[in-house]
Amino acid sequence: MNPWIVFAIILLIALAILGFLYYKGSKLQKEQQEQKEQLFSAATPVTMLVIDKKRLPLKDSGLPQIVIDQTPKRARRAKVPVVKAKIGPKVTSLIADENVYDLIPVKAEVKAMLSGIYITSINNFRKAPVPKPEKKGMMAKLRKKADNLSTK
Repeated sequence: MNPWIVFAIILLIALAILGFLYYKGSKLQKEQQEQKEQLFSAATPVTMLVIDKKRLPLKDSGLPQIVIDQTPKRARRAKVPVVKAKIGPKVTSLIADENVYDLIPVKAEVKAMLSGIYITSINNFRKAPVPKPEKKGMMAKLRKKADNLSTK
């Protein structure tokens, strides 16, 4: 067989795969955007006292069993940002958005937008300075990972 024909066939297969991935990615992106819009439309402002915040696997997070059962099995092992907060007289475990998690002060009262058990944004800080998220370089991230591995 002519090498140009083989090259053309491989190129066509690669283009078909890229086209499929582009189509699937745009479809998933639209679906995610619709889900975010629904999440923000259902959000309500809540004043809460943040007791603790950690990144925990979903099964160890202290969330209701219904939430754990509804998540896909692959996602159950992933660590999620969990915030333990006192809302009124109740102490509850909440899941924070990745962008909001670093801004949440511990042991401080916060006014946040809450959608179910999901913290979507923070509006007001009381008696707590607003922490600025510091940018971490690649070496700092690698050092942190190495420290975490050495402590385990």
